[in-house]
Parts: sequence; structure tokens; C-alpha cells
Amino acid sequence: MADAKEPQQSVQVFGRKKTATAVAHCKRGKGMIKVNGRPLELIEPRALQFKLQEPILLLGKERFADIDIRIRVKGGGHTSQVYAIRQALSKALVSYYQKYVDEQSKQEIKDTLVQYDRSLLVADPRRNEPKKFGGPGARARYQKSYR
Repeated sequence: MADAKEPQQSVQVFGRKKTATAVAHCKRGKGMIKVNGRPLELIEPRALQFKLQEPILLLGKERFADIDIRIRVKGGGHTSQVYAIRQALSKALVSYYQKYVDEQSKQEIKDTLVQYDRSLLVADPRRNEPKKFGGPGARARYQKSYR
């Protein structure tokens, strides 16, 4: 590989929502945030663009100014992927600050995010319930006729 120098400051974290998983690789850089190789602003659906920007708007652009975050996302639908991305983004920043900056600023970031929306840092455990026999879905049963 390249010449062996001091290890790169980086953290790798994931965000999940239903079956969508987003893995964020966060390292020192110049404020670039990319999802599957595309800038954050170009992620579809457009209606959920604000949801993606929430961590950045809450904490201010200057916190993201000296780090690069690359996110790989797969599984789930469009909405689940957006929620997984924003969770990965938030968790990446928190763990980067914990590892390479200081505990106090990490705690500030964490408190701000949790106060706004807990799902930015804590995954939602709800999953799809499997269908059973004797009905069209997980709980509904087929109609019963007496005549």
C-alpha cells in the first residue's frame, strides 16, 4: 500500500432503520459528506431532504467543517434509508468527537441530538412481524362464514 505513516484518524459507525443499514466512515478532512458517492443534497426523495440535514442544522456547519464522512447505505426503502443515513451521520460525529476531540464537546453534541430526536442516536427496534397461516397478514384472520 502507500508509505506507512501515522494511522489515519477515523471511526466507522452504522445507522439502522427497519432493514436499511447505513455505514458511515468518518475521518479528518474538509467538510465533505457523501452518500454512496453522491453529495448529501442530491439524495432522493426530495421531500425528506430536511430530515437528512437535521444533524447539520442542529449542530452547525462548523462542527462538520474539518471532517469527511462517507456513507454506504443498502437495504430497505427510500424513507428507511434516509433515516438510517441521518442516524449514521449523527453517530459518526459523536464517536469521532469522543475518540479524537474531547469528552465535553461530545457530551454537548449528544445532549443536543437526544433532546431534539432520540432516533438520531438510538436505533428503533421495531421490525416487520412475519405472516402466519390462517389469515392474510400477521394478525388478521380470514373471515368466517356460518352459512
